[in-house]
Amino acid sequence: MSIKAIITAAAAVAITAGAASANTFGFQETVEDRNNIELSLVTAAADGVVEIYNVQAGQQGALLGEAMVNAGANEDLRINIGNGFKTDVLAVLKVDGQVVATEEFDVAR
Repeated sequence: MSIKAIITAAAAVAITAGAASANTFGFQETVEDRNNIELSLVTAAADGVVEIYNVQAGQQGALLGEAMVNAGANEDLRINIGNGFKTDVLAVLKVDGQVVATEEFDVAR
């Protein structure tokens, strides 16, 4: 394998790894039991949407609310879910209709 081929392959791996890590939720573990879910940081590689679902028996339940996100860092994202919710919730980040990140949050009671 030539040096040029090795460099090209390494660059492709670096770009792919960078794109994958660009779709993340911050280091938050819990959300407050309120009408709005507040996520401290959501980072997206492109414009997308965060959907919040309830968690029932360890499985994704009903959609509670959603909010649009812009490419890059989105700080202090608030998503209205109606009445305070008593179960844990699942945040799903979608870009171009594809799920690119998920995170389950404990609801602080």
